[in-house]
Amino acid sequence: MSNKYILDVHCHTISSGHAYSTVTECAKGASENGIKLIAITDHAPKMPGSCSFLHFWNLKSIPKTLYGVEILSGVELNILDKSGKVDLSEKTLKMLDVIIASLHIPCIKPMSYEENTECLINTMKNPYIKILGHPGDPRYPFDIKKVVLAAKETNTILELNNASLSPENGRYDKPDTLINLLNECKKQNVPIILGSDSHFHTNIGNFKEAEKILEKVNFPEELILNTSIEKFKLFLHRN
Repeated sequence: MSNKYILDVHCHTISSGHAYSTVTECAKGASENGIKLIAITDHAPKMPGSCSFLHFWNLKSIPKTLYGVEILSGVELNILDKSGKVDLSEKTLKMLDVIIASLHIPCIKPMSYEENTECLINTMKNPYIKILGHPGDPRYPFDIKKVVLAAKETNTILELNNASLSPENGRYDKPDTLINLLNECKKQNVPIILGSDSHFHTNIGNFKEAEKILEKVNFPEELILNTSIEKFKLFLHRN
């Protein structure tokens, strides 16, 4: 694991229904991999097999620190339509630290290029949403320049998702799309965040595939929020 990166805020537990580690195991795995801060971001209720809103209401019961790792409460929301509708209420979102919103096939069918673009832009207008998850999914093509400019305007962080770069993943991201996305982020000075999208605790902090893409575009380290807890938290609270 790279010691440059000390936080990973896209981590799933058994509560997501298709992940296989507990919160305690995630904290221990993070500590062993040199990660100082994680967010528990289980899938929101519309994902088949995931938990109800009560799971997110009760995240406050988790210790703030385990194995020396700071733990933030969070969620990976499902985007439900092109208006940017998501599957948790504002009341629930107010309780959480890190809110990711993503397009998932079980929850929304791919639309046209223009509709996908509109959908992502509308989603980022929601002030509670902090991170746009795995935007490189090739099943949802979109206008990269428009989405990056919207991210800049709304202070939304774009994710470079490590799991999506594995050929074993069902939504295998095309590197060319991500290279174009990262180049536009460089041009517009828009920060990104690396997410392991870990569904098993040993993978927390694994950004190996993402790092290969970063090297190809010579992406500036100062625009990667995983390098500093302070920098990440400052950006998180800009909205």
